[in-house]
Amino acid sequence: MKRRNRWRRTVLTGLMIVVLLLLAAHIYHRFRLSKEAELRRPIGQLVEVEGHNMSVYLGGEGEKTLVFLSGGGTCSPILDFKSLYTLLEDQYRVAVVERFGYGFSDIVDKSRDINSILEDTRAALACAGVTGPYVLCPHSMSGLEALYWAGKYPEEISAIVGLDMAVPGYYDSMDINIPLMRVAGWAANFGITRFLPGVAESDAIQHGTLTGEEKDIYRAIFFSRTATVTMFNEMEAVKENAKKVEAMGPPRLPMLLFLSDGSGGTGFDTESWRQIPKKYLAQVPEGTYIELDCPHYVHDYEYETIAAAISEFLLEQ
Repeated sequence: MKRRNRWRRTVLTGLMIVVLLLLAAHIYHRFRLSKEAELRRPIGQLVEVEGHNMSVYLGGEGEKTLVFLSGGGTCSPILDFKSLYTLLEDQYRVAVVERFGYGFSDIVDKSRDINSILEDTRAALACAGVTGPYVLCPHSMSGLEALYWAGKYPEEISAIVGLDMAVPGYYDSMDINIPLMRVAGWAANFGITRFLPGVAESDAIQHGTLTGEEKDIYRAIFFSRTATVTMFNEMEAVKENAKKVEAMGPPRLPMLLFLSDGSGGTGFDTESWRQIPKKYLAQVPEGTYIELDCPHYVHDYEYETIAAAISEFLLEQ
């Protein structure tokens, strides 16, 4: 009996310590969020879409407008693409749209079916005074939005430049662990991620051309826009969204896809990762691709190569 009581006291003591540590982490997290508020001042402009704020960055000048769309979970799209689009702003007008739940946009618990995502993006661009036709530059999951956009409103899109973008076939076998994502979301909201070394050091920070201040801004955004409820809703809907895009068939317009080696969290080996978009692109009369020996966030590694290839590609359009 004494041994059992001692064991219970040990367990209770351990639980109390864990609770106190979690409480301390959360208090510290809230304190840091308040201190980082100045770093989270919008870089671009905020426009109102369905009563909530969406962030849009505009830069550059030119006859063609490049619209950058981020992959799922990329907490700061404006800064994530910066190494690439700064090399293009002397030739083209550039727009980066941050979806709800990302960057400087509001976190909104709403449907993330492919049509809702697209209409939010179109509304944000319209409110920002940006008109088409557009050259879409999607990364990863936003490839679905780009393909859907080109299929639904072909007159608005002149070309697609895929930055290791997703095509529907990727989601046939992709295992999306929603429970694990929710655990990650809980850890982020509670502040646990602040104590994980290197977790906020994105590819853009480690390999891009961001300044020291921009890196600090990126980290501040990471701790306030990681595993948001909007991102959860996106991932829960992504397989169904992929089916809708697949049913539309490939768009009939010029496409240039940059393909990574599949490393950097895709869950695919190099051959499988590259074969899926190649098979899709074979159905596109004006489709071509360039293979890059770098991880999934290609624009944070090979930005100079990509910028030169984009310019060459668009000269022919």
